[in-house]
Amino acid sequence: MIIGITGTDGAGKGVVVDYLVEKHDFVHYPARQLWVDEINRRGLEVKRENMRIVANDLRRQHGNDYLITAYIARVKEGGVGNAIIESIRTIAEAETLKTNGGILLAVDADQHLRYERIVGRASESDRVTFEQFAAQEALEMNDPDPNGMQKAAVMAMADHTILNNGTLDELHTQIEKMLSTLEA
Repeated sequence: MIIGITGTDGAGKGVVVDYLVEKHDFVHYPARQLWVDEINRRGLEVKRENMRIVANDLRRQHGNDYLITAYIARVKEGGVGNAIIESIRTIAEAETLKTNGGILLAVDADQHLRYERIVGRASESDRVTFEQFAAQEALEMNDPDPNGMQKAAVMAMADHTILNNGTLDELHTQIEKMLSTLEA
């Protein structure tokens, strides 16, 4: 089974991924790693803006579904049974995922709660004010760059959506419920 995960920043995609890896033996394929590797190769600073620019450039060079094609190839080469690909951001990625039998899962939460979460995780790309966070999110929801992120449209394509405004136990329950529908 291949699950692609999409959603808003700070919604809990990483927590869902960790749960699937720990409890259900999924292998994690993070988009962030592809982008950071390329940012480092180019000698740029690791920050959200550069991730967006580099990701868009790689999509321009290799196709808007580059993330999925790169990781589907690794899944097949490795003979991986259960894979989770994080984070699906373009319509082409979502379409290629589904064409290859994958399931698209969206995770969302209240914007202010998500901002608190990203400030708390304090990664190098999350050092922003709420206003910067909201502006970045608005751009990423519908980037005018044809190779850019289209989070709103991708989330609308999801086979399953989890709203993560509650406790960790509530999130885990939602994940199990989603998995039970896939196995049925």
